[in-house]
Amino acid sequence: MATGPGLESLVDQTISVITNDGRNIVGILKGFDQATNIILDESHERVYSTKEGVQLLVLGLYIIRGDNISVIGELDEELDAHLDLSNLRAHPLKAVIH
Repeated sequence: MATGPGLESLVDQTISVITNDGRNIVGILKGFDQATNIILDESHERVYSTKEGVQLLVLGLYIIRGDNISVIGELDEELDAHLDLSNLRAHPLKAVIH
């Protein structure tokens, strides 16, 4: 996981965050601290299912504690815009830490 200068380059960029409990949250990184607590704006959670398309749950301004983050990655907005999430089927992610 990137911290410090690694995350600094992602401020004001759209990122995808996978949490320890298997949630996928996408939003614009607005800030972070030394404990990798992050602030996302215009965020939503993507809920995956094998039976129906991806559900988007609007979260808005959202804070994620650093100790609950497994992976942070930059989102390719152009590629993401071409995805048809309503037809995408996938198993939900399992929790990383039980």
